[in-house]
Amino acid sequence: MKKKLILPVVLSSAMLVGSIPMSSVFAQPSDSSSGQASKAWNEKASVPLFVKERYAEKFSSSTASEALSYLKQNQDKTGIPHPDKNLKVKSTQKDELGMTHVRFNQSINGVKVEGAEVVVHFNKNNEIVSVNGRTNQTIAEESVDTNATVSSDEALKAALASVNAPEELTYEPTSELVVLPFEGKNYTAYKVNVNFMGNEPGNWFVFVDAKTGEVIDQYNGLMHADEQTQKGAGKGVHGDHRELHITQVKEANAGTKFALADYSHENLGGIITYDAKNDNSFSNDTVYVGNSAAFISDYDRAAVDAHYNSEKVYEYYLNEHGRNSLDGEGMAIVSRVHYGNNYNNASWNGRWMTYGDGDGKFMISLSAGLDVAAHEMTHGVITHSANLVYRNQSGALNESFADVFGALIDDSDWEMGEDIMAPEAKASGATVLRSLSNPNGVVVSNEQRRAYSTNGGVYPDHMDEFYHMPTTVDGGGVHVNSSITNHAAYLIAQDLGREKLGKIYYRALTVYLTSNSDFSDARQAVVQSAIDLYGEGSEEEAAANAGFDAVGIY
Repeated sequence: MKKKLILPVVLSSAMLVGSIPMSSVFAQPSDSSSGQASKAWNEKASVPLFVKERYAEKFSSSTASEALSYLKQNQDKTGIPHPDKNLKVKSTQKDELGMTHVRFNQSINGVKVEGAEVVVHFNKNNEIVSVNGRTNQTIAEESVDTNATVSSDEALKAALASVNAPEELTYEPTSELVVLPFEGKNYTAYKVNVNFMGNEPGNWFVFVDAKTGEVIDQYNGLMHADEQTQKGAGKGVHGDHRELHITQVKEANAGTKFALADYSHENLGGIITYDAKNDNSFSNDTVYVGNSAAFISDYDRAAVDAHYNSEKVYEYYLNEHGRNSLDGEGMAIVSRVHYGNNYNNASWNGRWMTYGDGDGKFMISLSAGLDVAAHEMTHGVITHSANLVYRNQSGALNESFADVFGALIDDSDWEMGEDIMAPEAKASGATVLRSLSNPNGVVVSNEQRRAYSTNGGVYPDHMDEFYHMPTTVDGGGVHVNSSITNHAAYLIAQDLGREKLGKIYYRALTVYLTSNSDFSDARQAVVQSAIDLYGEGSEEEAAANAGFDAVGIY
């Protein structure tokens, strides 16, 4: 097979750590520069929908047109007026149970309504058994003018300025016209995505008013030659021997060398590890290359673990859930190691994983943790499925699902980050970043976040301890409140085991959750997934309900 070692445009979020100093985070989103606290939207701007049909009507096929026929006939049940005019098909997917799921975006005049999605679920007999999602019921055609008077180029300039973007961007910014519900009003806006590295990496989503050019809202979605693949080996951060898939490369006047580039998996674009060379740029990053097939130097160790762990996470999703890479379609999996100096962070930036080396006091190389790699790569899975918006409860769910799959893949315990803590941190009692089994056993050491605590400053394990934060602090608590739903997952696993928990949670994420789902939506999604897989009245359904009951999510 002949391929080229190029920089793949692969997939942003990161695993933030609330139990570390403010400068030390796992993909911490930068605080919004707007300085605004989160305000309550009109409740009708994001109305949850979950309809279950006990006597389902059978259709001739499980298609988008039949789903629309059902929605037109059942506007009273769903609350969606004129679905044939107000819904646009986003995707149609069939799963391993024979069910088909048709996902729609709500739209007006053909323009997508941000955060409003509806999913219609057919069983294998072409019967519609349920509908779920969120709709905006404040919108009427006469009340929203969807014509733009500002150009997309002008919107891009405003977005770049608002986030202080550097000249060097990691990829071309994107811009999409949407209807944005914000603080009681529906705006026609450009949704601009700007991604960059540097001292403060960002994967910003900026909403620019298409009438005035003013920035309405913004949030950082950083969740932080001839070739032949062969077997190689390396030594990881903790000294573990790792078997690796690597590639021979021939460089002019340099003979044969070996790259951490794995093309051994069918229908996968590759697993490729880059050296970020301890700077904050990506333009001079190169594929990690060694002089032999044994990567055993001290500098190699972070790259060895990143390469090895990426393959382990890929294999989990493929073998357990039939998912081919993060997007389900074989996209290349790219990691960058040795990012920055003394960088206590790892992130998924929307294109690739980035791992710092740690400062040696609080953290060591972050690529040492299989759960860290699984967390970051799961953010990529989330991006290509529910695409949970990275703030408030939907952002906390984004972090929580990444933690849950991190703990499922690194299945030795129910803690996060135990393999990346430095000796000095462990000596001071900071042995993990978060705990799914005992959230209250870990202190939120970030003082800004701890100020919103009602439980003595530890991670919450119940809604009674929910941290009510403005979006300017940790995106509304995405890395703190996630521990509540983390604990629910842990409790469910105590009854059902890891394998069943993984199957139920993967289905909830990829079939039922939508971008603005909150904790209650997550409960419905998990319970319904348990019913789909194991039957109504099953012990699995009971365990799912009990887990959420125990943490106060209804």
